Amino acid sequence: MTTTVTAPAPARRAVPLARLRDLALVPAIVALLVVGALIDPVFLSRANLVNVLQQQTELSLLVLGETLILIGGRFDLSLESTVGLAPALGVALVIPAASHGIGTEWATALAVPICLLVGILIGALNGVLILRFGLSAFIVTLGMLITLRGVQIGITGGQSLFDLPPSVTYLGNTIWLGVPLSVWLCVVVFAAGIAALGWFRQGRAVYAIGGNADAARAAGIRTDRVMYVVFMIAGLLAALAGLLMAGRLGSIASNQGSQMIFQVFAAAVIGGVSMNGGKGTLFGALCGVLVLGLVSNILTLAGVSAQWIQAVYGLVILVALVLARLTTGKSQDS
Repeated sequence: MTTTVTAPAPARRAVPLARLRDLALVPAIVALLVVGALIDPVFLSRANLVNVLQQQTELSLLVLGETLILIGGRFDLSLESTVGLAPALGVALVIPAASHGIGTEWATALAVPICLLVGILIGALNGVLILRFGLSAFIVTLGMLITLRGVQIGITGGQSLFDLPPSVTYLGNTIWLGVPLSVWLCVVVFAAGIAALGWFRQGRAVYAIGGNADAARAAGIRTDRVMYVVFMIAGLLAALAGLLMAGRLGSIASNQGSQMIFQVFAAAVIGGVSMNGGKGTLFGALCGVLVLGLVSNILTLAGVSAQWIQAVYGLVILVALVLARLTTGKSQDS
């Protein structure tokens, strides 16, 4: 009789503790805002904060896609190459050869749909190789990263693409209600992702697959089908990130997206996303993106050389991993 009363107690405490972990980075963000204001009064200006948000939009979309895959117990290194290849191919097909295009000169309205379709196809191919053929996610996506980067350089001839179609520049430069359109897009996408993972059966299935794929399969979840969709969504988000970056910068560099994957994993780890699958939230990952953006902006305003920022990112990852090990008490797989 007494055991039936005391047994449920730990479960009741789990929900508020999970919510506290979800908000763990909010005090850090507040502290960074205070530090930034002390270093330079310009930091808290509306123009600077909006600039920080806009510069983090592309990274946030990549982190969203990677977080979905990580929660499902997999990972994808090729997202940074999708950021470059997808918009490069979409734009190269519609701009003239004089602007470093392929020379096909398709209708400019096709640039955005082609870019997004390429992202979906890359995600689907990753899913087939990993899920259907049972290949290592690390090797597959590393090979895809290198392949996609080589294809992009081959298409562009190692040159930047200019004369972007109006649809691409619109996504990167338009202002709505005083805030860049790219920021609004990220808000909508993250809200949809949080709702899907929290309240829809397919979203909860991603957690179940990452926690224990065999148990999820036994419970009737079509694990491969769910992860196929997750890989395609991640590819789509990476392609959209590439479009936003191209529109913001006004061109597509031959190495667009290079080394972004390091920042992606840094933001995810800082945001509490488990490398072992089944744990983490999109809100936490978004907070990780904001932390990286604020740290980078503060270092820039403080006059720290850009070469040191990568070192700071690496240090932040190590500290986040150590803290996760100490707080959870669980060892992490290599």
